[in-house]
Amino acid sequence: MRRKRDLFSTVFWMITAVMVSFLLVLFSGLLFYGDAQTMVSILKHPEFRFALALTLQTSIVATLMATVVAVPCGYLLARRNFPGKLLVDSLLELPIVLPPLVSGVALLIFFGPLFGPNFREAGIEVVFTHVGVVVAQWFVAVPFAIRSFRHAFESVDPRLEKVARTLGCTPLQSFWRVLLPIARRGILGGMTMTWARTLGEFGATAMLAGVTRFKTETLPVAIYLSMTNGDLAFSLSIAALLLFMALSILTAFKMLTQTEVQL
Repeated sequence: MRRKRDLFSTVFWMITAVMVSFLLVLFSGLLFYGDAQTMVSILKHPEFRFALALTLQTSIVATLMATVVAVPCGYLLARRNFPGKLLVDSLLELPIVLPPLVSGVALLIFFGPLFGPNFREAGIEVVFTHVGVVVAQWFVAVPFAIRSFRHAFESVDPRLEKVARTLGCTPLQSFWRVLLPIARRGILGGMTMTWARTLGEFGATAMLAGVTRFKTETLPVAIYLSMTNGDLAFSLSIAALLLFMALSILTAFKMLTQTEVQL
């Protein structure tokens, strides 16, 4: 019996070791394949700086927009039972399983033939603009925020809110003074992962905002444009930066949430 247990653990450890080794070699190749001096020089390139600035600006706005939507959605899914809850939950998470290109086509139809004229009358141009970049990033990232916030709210004992209500707090006060402070680590972790998702968004952005240099060129778009032109060094530099950012964000997420939020 003990031999079987040892064999069981050995097989699992071997599979894990192979996977970890594969990832280390894979990402090390991405980092060290190119010339370091060339990568550093590309950081001063105007196109890279434009793509970096646009990515940071749009991703931060999209993350804040996702947070505004995800807080009430996550709260209702965590604290309320209502008819059709399963359907609503599935619909809110649908963008997670949809191919990004499909999401982009849906957004393009929505902000194009369907409601594009209405937005233009209001002075808002979405298709092939910076606004389109933000909308695409928000759309693909908001389900991650909703899921994270829901788990963060579910991790808080609902009896604490009931006690606050008995002490005279309104629903808003109990939410603001009791639930949010206790769930803040999970919420911050969810915002961190949402931001990470917006940073890497490409498919929906390409369909809605286009892939135009110095206009709608985010970092993922810059990688795509460089690869199509055969500029491997430029692509590797951006890819290495995104890898570093992803690792930093994931580490921050782990530190913030530990076991509070599970994706």
